[in-house]
Amino acid sequence: MTLTDQVTPPGHVEAPEPADVADLGAARPLRADVWRRFKRNRMAMVGLGFILLLALVAAFAPLIAPYGITERASGQFREGPSVDHWFGTDDIGRDVFSRVVYGARVSLRIGFLATAISLVLGLLLGAISGFFGGSIDTIIMRITDVFLAIPYFVLAISVATVFGRSENSIIVILGITGWLFIARIVRSSFLGLRRLEYVEAATALGFSRWRIMFRHVLPNALQPIIVYGTISVGAVILAEAALSFLGVGPQEPTPAWGLMVSEAKGSLTNAPHLLFFPAGAIVLTVLAFILIGDGLRDALDPKLK
Repeated sequence: MTLTDQVTPPGHVEAPEPADVADLGAARPLRADVWRRFKRNRMAMVGLGFILLLALVAAFAPLIAPYGITERASGQFREGPSVDHWFGTDDIGRDVFSRVVYGARVSLRIGFLATAISLVLGLLLGAISGFFGGSIDTIIMRITDVFLAIPYFVLAISVATVFGRSENSIIVILGITGWLFIARIVRSSFLGLRRLEYVEAATALGFSRWRIMFRHVLPNALQPIIVYGTISVGAVILAEAALSFLGVGPQEPTPAWGLMVSEAKGSLTNAPHLLFFPAGAIVLTVLAFILIGDGLRDALDPKLK
């Protein structure tokens, strides 16, 4: 028996040695953790890759498109895909591939800018409604209900008659008519968050309501907003295509995908390529944004960590 065994009281258990700090690993920031989980979703990465590719195509459209959007090939009307015209030509001899490439600029610009307008309006009105409550909440929500009661396309067409049918007008129309659901989502998040302890602590410290609303509550309500905002970009692109199909979107010679589909609806039997390629671009773009939004939803969900 050693000396240590003699002095150690019976039943005593020695504490384990502290682990080395290096073995614990450095704590990852939230964005790194979200990106790590997002990368595991293969479909979301496919959607992100497609959107990045589409953004590059839009940025370098003059280098990629072999022809201008108004350039015509004499005597080549409604021709199918060929070596000179990969997507064929339209009714007046313009290259469909070039117009689809330039159309990426139109769709992405309308999608992102209109969604940005909707997010700003929805965030502001939803945050005010959910945080302050009372009569302010009642007034904002009743206005929202009135707009929701009007069919979306009827409202958009009515606004289009006032603002015109240019590309910038479509951005304004889709922006000021798309904030309704965002405002409701933000309001529901604020209603639950404003009763938590950290909000009461900030109030007790004397912070103003506006600071508490935007500095403390809003960062904790961003998860559903980010997901919905991502999906909204694809929804706006689809809405622009629908308005162009109805004749209230961008006008010629703007190479909008919806306008190209509208012009090709009478040539489905003898020139299906006029409809197939712009419609395919719309479907793939909207699907890519949906996949990204679905991946963000899973990556931002704390229950899936």
